[in-house]
Formats: sequence, structure tokens, C-alpha cells
Amino acid sequence: MAHILVIGAGRSADALINYLAKAVQTYQWEMTVADVSADLLPQKLAPYPHIKTLVFDIYNQAQATETIAKVDMVVSLLPASLHAEVAKYCLIHQKHLLTASYLSEEIKAMAKDVEQAGLIFLNEIGLDPGIDHMSAMQMIDEIKAQEGNIVSFKSYTGGLVAPEYDNNPWHYKFTWNPRNVILAGKGGTAQYIENGQYKYIPYHQLFNQTNSLEVEGFGKFETYANRDSLKYRELYGLDNIPTMLRGTLRGDGYCSAWAVLVSLGLTSDDFEVDTKGMTYRTFTEAFLPDTSAKNTVDKLASFIGKSTDNEIIQKIVWTGLLDDIPIPVKGSPAFILQHLLEQKWKLEDNDKDMIVMQHQFEYELTNQTKYTKTSDLVVLGDENHTAMAKTVGLPLAIAAKLILLGKINLKGVFIPTLKEIYAPVMTELLQLGIEFKERQTQLT
Repeated sequence: MAHILVIGAGRSADALINYLAKAVQTYQWEMTVADVSADLLPQKLAPYPHIKTLVFDIYNQAQATETIAKVDMVVSLLPASLHAEVAKYCLIHQKHLLTASYLSEEIKAMAKDVEQAGLIFLNEIGLDPGIDHMSAMQMIDEIKAQEGNIVSFKSYTGGLVAPEYDNNPWHYKFTWNPRNVILAGKGGTAQYIENGQYKYIPYHQLFNQTNSLEVEGFGKFETYANRDSLKYRELYGLDNIPTMLRGTLRGDGYCSAWAVLVSLGLTSDDFEVDTKGMTYRTFTEAFLPDTSAKNTVDKLASFIGKSTDNEIIQKIVWTGLLDDIPIPVKGSPAFILQHLLEQKWKLEDNDKDMIVMQHQFEYELTNQTKYTKTSDLVVLGDENHTAMAKTVGLPLAIAAKLILLGKINLKGVFIPTLKEIYAPVMTELLQLGIEFKERQTQLT
């Protein structure tokens, strides 16, 4: 009887828990959901009396050893920095491991030992990374099967608010870790290749160099480049491709306004502000150069070279950054900004979120016929699960089931770019309503 251990019961775990709770009943397996929060588990697992719960701390060596030794598979929804710690226990006790996070160097270094132990450590099996890999490889393999030569691949993903709940000028609400949104792009210079030329965008320019795209039925969006698109040439088997770009997708107009906050320094995270006696307006003014302007709005308009009624100014005013309200927290500028935006960009109880992903291909067949091919995915949250929980949790859950059923038999450390992984997972995702819509145009 297989036993699955899920570590982490936060919001993104809902759809995964629901899927696996049904699977363990069908196949007569066991399942334990563990979390550091004793308060979270009873409410989250109330609908599933057949699922065991455990208050769990990965840093408790005795508990981690005892718990992981008793199961057959670990699905880790912990923060990415903790997966390597989980992986160590899984390797020692010879247990399979699945995560939705990027494959770390620490886990990659375990590959030989994992393979020799007859295990699979499957990483990047969520949304982005995850569904992006699988759907891209599915299309890449289909084009290659036609002997097509792919000359351009661009891919964008974003977690947004569903259109009917989009009621603020930024067209954005937090559907994922707020800190990651505030610090987006700070991990290093974005790099990609365009028509054979390497391109580099430093952080201070990232939100000024954007592209736009349209998704049928959902309107226009804008995108900015992710940190490193170049490594995906090898991962996707497109080593010599002239154009490769992966990016993040936001609502139209978001990036130009966010670029102002970046240029002001409000996303800085390397020093602490003394906020005693400070309001959000005086906080913002502390980052503005001295001018002859009489008020903060005029100073801000002068700083960005726009009129006071410009949409960018209006977005920033809407955030409350120019309000004479005392700042109730202290910390870095990024922390102060995050605290404010968590109130303004909060996803309300009745709000629904939305995931949007688009792949753009250009390729040429042996008869020199050229095509563009676009693939769109839109997933909306519902009364049961957020779109983010569905798209992160369901690929993880499906892969876990397939491994335990022996339908994925790979041994070693992997991401889901192989057909043995992506084909069965994508087939079941389609059955669950996660469907890409493709359109193709012949150029010549």
C-alpha cells in the first residue's frame, strides 16, 4: 500500500490535496498532509477524514527522519529553498520526491545517487515551471516530427485577476507570493536571444523594455523578460535557435507604472527606512529629487516627465503612496511597498484569479513553407480552487499518481521535458479542463 506525504498545506495545495484524496481512495493508498501550522490543518483537511494530518517541521531532524522513512513518496510544497533539505531525507530513506520549484544545483548534484537508488526526483512540475515546459515540448516535438525547423520561440505566463474582478487601474491583484512580485526581476540581468543577437536587460530597465500580446477573448497584455531565457535552448533541444525569450505577463499598462517605482528605488531591499513619524507621502518624497514643484504629485510628474493626469501618475496615486497616512511598519522600501500593496492588491474572498500562458512559434518546413503558431492557455479560478492552485497542484498530483502506478518509470533527477512525463500528464490535464487553444498561420 503506497503512502504519500504532502508537505505544505497552503493555498496552492488545495487542488492537489483534493485530487490525491480521491486517488488514495481509488487505489487504497495512504496519505498524510503535513504543515508547520497546527491551525491550518484541521480546516484544510476537514473534508477528507481519510487523510492523516501532521504538524511538521523540516528542521526537526528526528521528526523528519521518522516521518519520511515511513512513506513511499514526498510531494514538497515548501518554499524552494527547503527542497534540498527534503531531498536529503528522501535520498537517505529511498523515497520519490516531487516539487513544483526550479531544479536547484543541490538536487541536481544528487542525480547519480538518485538513479542508482531507483528513485525519481521530479522537479518543475507545477505551472511555471511545469505546464510551460510540458506544453512547449509537446509543440516542439510535434513540429520536429514534421521535420520543421523552429527559428523563434517566445513564451509568457502570468497570474492575474479574472476580468470580472479586475477593478483597479493596475489590472492586478496578488494571486501568489507578494514578496516575489515586489522583487520580480531583481535576481539578475535578463538575457535572451533575438534574431541571433544576444540581448541583456539590467533590472533598472526591465520594465521599460516590454512587449505586448493579445489573447483571444481576453484582450491585450504586456510582458517583460524573465531572468535567463538562454538556458532553455538546451533544455528544449533548440540549441541553435535564433530567437528564444521567456517572460512574465501582466495587464496592459502595469509595467510602465511599475518602472517608475523601480526607478524611484521603492523596490530596494538592501537597507531599512526609519519610518517613525513618516507618512506614505513623505516616504515617497524621500526618494524624489528636490524641485520647485509645490506638491508631491507635481514632483512625481516632473520626475517622470509626464503630466499630473497621466495614467502612470494616477496608478501611483491610487496605491496610496502619496497619502498622508502614517506608515505602520518599518523595514526596507520593498517591505513597506509590499505592506501597502497587500492591502490594495488583495484578492477578496469572492474574487477569482486567472492564469494566462501564451507560446509563440515560428518555424519552417523542408519545402521552405513558413508558419507562425500560437498556443493560448487561460484558466479561471472557481468556487473550489484558485486558478493558481489548479495549475500548480494538478500537474504535481497527476505525476505523483502516475509514478506510483508505474506509468512513469524514469529513474534519476528530472524536469518534465521528456515525452514519458509530459504526454500522460498533459493528457489528463486536458481531461480536467486545462486546455490550450492553438492557431496557425502560413507566412509563405
